[in-house]
Amino acid sequence: GSKMPLLSVPKEVAVGTAMLGVAFAAGVLAGKRYPSFIFGTPSGMIRRNSPLRQYILDHSLREHPILKKLRLLTADHPHGRMMVSCEEAQLMANLAKLIKAKKVIEIGVFTGYNALSMALVLPNDGQVIACDINEDYAKIGRPLWKEAGVEHKIDLRIKPAIQTLDELLANGEAETFDFAFIDADKESYNEYYEKCFHLIKKGGIIAIDNVFWNGKVLKPRKDDLAAQSIHRLNEKLLRDARINVSMLPVGDGVTLAFKL
Repeated sequence: GSKMPLLSVPKEVAVGTAMLGVAFAAGVLAGKRYPSFIFGTPSGMIRRNSPLRQYILDHSLREHPILKKLRLLTADHPHGRMMVSCEEAQLMANLAKLIKAKKVIEIGVFTGYNALSMALVLPNDGQVIACDINEDYAKIGRPLWKEAGVEHKIDLRIKPAIQTLDELLANGEAETFDFAFIDADKESYNEYYEKCFHLIKKGGIIAIDNVFWNGKVLKPRKDDLAAQSIHRLNEKLLRDARINVSMLPVGDGVTLAFKL
């Protein structure tokens, strides 16, 4: 596999980071509040149609023409809002390129915008294992994967993602993947995370989408199983000594877990 010196850490630093995470979590549990200046904006997130988001897109988005074509196609779909935001997909691709990723797992493909974005930055022998249960959505993107010349890099597996992840583990592919992107049914997020953790190599990244769940994680209702599941995972990741973690107000919130 590829070496990833940018994200490798000495054992002493890893242990120190883990201890710091535990101490920080203990402080939060003890009732300490975050100072207000930690958050850049009062809302904590930029609205999808706000002028500031448009400014971000105008000044940072470098969208491949075929990615744009797929985004516009997806926007016309009745469930078009399920697509990952284009600036988030660009960040994922930049991170994958930074760590010289060759093997990627994507859980939740929809029309394949993020799978295409990833495939475009992978080397010619790179691979995206793309997991979904709905082939009809993926059929929208597949012709554009081919048009972009990267269809051979995307291995679409139409079956429950847990089954695909178990097959990869059973095939001896533990710690061979560089990057995982989780954006499927929220009730299974913890299980996806744990299986991806075993498949990702040290120095690799697990990205988890929709960690804000449109703000519902702030006070999850008892009947909102998705919000409950995401909130529990968010709390778990804060205390997980196996990773470094960053939660970013991009799209509907994305958490990056860097495996130590």
